[in-house]
Amino acid sequence: MPDTDVAVVGAGAAGLSLAHRLAGDVPGLRTPSVVLVDAPPGPLRPPPRTWCHWTSGTGRFDAAVRAEWRRLRVRPRTGAPVEDDIDPLRYRMIRSDDFERLVSRDLARSPNVRRLEATVEAVEDVPGGALVHLRDGGGRTRVLSARWVFDTRPPGSLPAARTTLLQHFHGWFVRTARPAFDPAVAELMDFRTPQPAHGLSFGYVLPTGPCEALVEYTEFSRRTLAPDRYEAAVRHYADEVLRIGERRILATETGVIPMTDAPIARQTGASVFRIGAAGGATRPATGYTFAGLQRQTRAVADALRRGHRPVPPAAHRARSRAMDAVLLRALDSGRADGPDLFGRLFTRVPMARLLRFLDGDTRPHEDLAIGLRTPVKPMLRSALELPRLPRRPFDLPPVPRPPTPPATPHLPPTETA
Repeated sequence: MPDTDVAVVGAGAAGLSLAHRLAGDVPGLRTPSVVLVDAPPGPLRPPPRTWCHWTSGTGRFDAAVRAEWRRLRVRPRTGAPVEDDIDPLRYRMIRSDDFERLVSRDLARSPNVRRLEATVEAVEDVPGGALVHLRDGGGRTRVLSARWVFDTRPPGSLPAARTTLLQHFHGWFVRTARPAFDPAVAELMDFRTPQPAHGLSFGYVLPTGPCEALVEYTEFSRRTLAPDRYEAAVRHYADEVLRIGERRILATETGVIPMTDAPIARQTGASVFRIGAAGGATRPATGYTFAGLQRQTRAVADALRRGHRPVPPAAHRARSRAMDAVLLRALDSGRADGPDLFGRLFTRVPMARLLRFLDGDTRPHEDLAIGLRTPVKPMLRSALELPRLPRRPFDLPPVPRPPTPPATPHLPPTETA
């Protein structure tokens, strides 16, 4: 008999979500035993980070939502901003530490889930299950046997793709000396940032109060920046574009998200699967992952409880991925001007409908109508070119870790709202 029915490797958003969905009893359904393997403190654990998504109604993890907005704004390089009410949707922000506290509290009360702190060195597919080779903090090795393994660890490289861009960003959680933000409106894309020679850049502002916000600089391009350039880019955006004035930097966050048309394998063995970003949950055209991994973990948990083979579903429809491949190629080739393309979309399509499109929740005729509001000739040329393009591997760069800037000493310290 295996040590456990289910082994979940990694305690990020995907691993925690799956463990949470499998915790406890559901009348009439199975209750699998679960081991959640988390890396020990150190470089394998990512720093605190922010996950955003849009949804309507209530959700399983609402208690971890730090803030939400029903109004979004997009600012073109010049001219008037576009602002819209996305009701019935809400744009929600979750901080990873809040999410982990919520899930950890519930898992601690669950008799069928246990947590294990160890480094996973390998996952081996064997007849009737899989073996997870572990090393604990003291250097001792052991093997955990499981009927099913769900691996959420980020891969070191991506499968061969026709186009791969990186969404890389650096942000400050700030508190200003005077009111500088409208807490009712989130700035989704602000293209008043200096544009790079390749790709595009934009600012991103999530206000949690009149004097508190996440202020972020983001690029879509092939390569990451030197650490000091991220700091300079955020400082320029905060000081020269937003003009937020005197502020205290409470925390920072940095990340790199692959945006690729590579086919991501969700199964690596008869009993071994990938979920989350490692299993293709990231939407290639946007970099958003949280909603996709929730669809995956919901389906996997339902299959396990019903005794079915728990193959993770594709987080995004084939039609959506095909359209994303065209967009990525148009941006990477330079045929489509990124700020102009996104500006046109948000100007000509109601934001709630566009967000549903970006989440794969629109019908074919709606997709066509939205597609016709993009630069048609560059997009059509990119679509016709795709079948002839070779696929090439792409090695993921390490996540840059810019130095934490010194806090402004004369503003009183405070916690993030």
